[in-house]
Amino acid sequence: MLSQFFKALATCFKIEDLRKKILFTLGIVAVYRLGCFIPTPGINAKALAELFNRLTESTGGGNVFSIMNMFSGGSLEKLTVFSLGVMPYISSSIIMQLLTAVIPALEKLSKEGRAGYQKINQYTRYGTVVLALIQSFFIALWLETPQAMGQGALALVSNPGWGFRLTTVLALTTGTLIIMWLGERIQEQGIGNGMSLIITAGILSSAPAAVTQLIMLLSPQAAAGAQLQPLTVLIMCGLFVAVVIATTLISQAQRRIPVQYARRVVNSRVYGGQNSFIPLKVDTAGIIAIIFAQSIILFPATIASFIPAQGISHFAAYLARGQWPYYALYGGLIVFFCYFYTAIVFNPTDVGENMKKHGGFVPGIRPGKDTADYLDFVLTRITLVGALYICIVAVMPDAIMASARVPYLVASFFGGTGILITVGVMLDTMKQIEAHLQMHNYEGFMQSGHLRGRR
Repeated sequence: MLSQFFKALATCFKIEDLRKKILFTLGIVAVYRLGCFIPTPGINAKALAELFNRLTESTGGGNVFSIMNMFSGGSLEKLTVFSLGVMPYISSSIIMQLLTAVIPALEKLSKEGRAGYQKINQYTRYGTVVLALIQSFFIALWLETPQAMGQGALALVSNPGWGFRLTTVLALTTGTLIIMWLGERIQEQGIGNGMSLIITAGILSSAPAAVTQLIMLLSPQAAAGAQLQPLTVLIMCGLFVAVVIATTLISQAQRRIPVQYARRVVNSRVYGGQNSFIPLKVDTAGIIAIIFAQSIILFPATIASFIPAQGISHFAAYLARGQWPYYALYGGLIVFFCYFYTAIVFNPTDVGENMKKHGGFVPGIRPGKDTADYLDFVLTRITLVGALYICIVAVMPDAIMASARVPYLVASFFGGTGILITVGVMLDTMKQIEAHLQMHNYEGFMQSGHLRGRR
């Protein structure tokens, strides 16, 4: 199987149009990585590095800033122009998707084909600008008052004031718009999903640092009580392989509901009579459920950092990472949003009615309402399996940190949103490359069967 994989990989560069797409995509990713090293004006780099070191030591690296820093490819730690990454765009896309399901005008617009898609995409861009402006403004305020995070009087800003705030807002917002533009160029002229590839590039950029920390923990020079045993590292490597395999299986798992269409005779022509199926995905929500859950559960800590009220601080400490209420609420929110997002993107009633109009039916199930109830029943059961797995993967970095006593940077590669995004994006990209190979009469990455994308 590995020989087939490498054979297909070598074939990719023999096809001219596919080779150009791959090289163009790699070039855009390289430009993005270069932009991750352009600093924002007016920042004391040494003081900022000291702040992140203190946060890492106090929380083990599992704080909101470390998570945001991982998704931005290390840009937030250096506060470069790409510090916000693609998160404003992702948030705007999710909001627009939810609004499309609840606002009739947007729902009608989404059904108008390419013109409607372009209009909704334009609204998404506007939302990205608004979210980037808001987030960058609050980051500027936080940089001016680091003592709100309990980190003392670090002088992070050389000349605080409205001049610095406007400069930071302009730099970070412009950086986000450049990233959005780069992602769209990959989407149009490259291979794979542009935004997802940029996120994956940021996540994988921290892999060398994670490997370096892991090697340091294996060396005899490691701090007392922090040194890892080779057996522990072997177990962690085995766990990593198991998580990747399980995530791949869950990402592609689906329940196929058989559908038959009745034969119809119209003007001496026979229509229908064929068999088909409805693919119901086990993991419809994926990382979106984790993003929503993280946003809500980290909200009290974010408010407490800006409003030094005793009640809010106590409540935020009660829901702090490492406390059992945090994991109970976190898991419950993930399960809720898995069902919530699945209900938004898949409506069994509409599917049942459309099947009835076109003469389709599930064998043994009456068309219409009975079919909708059956689809809802099946979807409810398989979504629970996907939601429970997402919960396990989401809390796995914390379990690795607690049991193996490793930094969050190392533990983040054993679960959480990082592993879900990376595996899913790799599957989607390989699926698109495989489609190009088969279009030119070449074999794909697998000797039997074909890869399925997440959508």
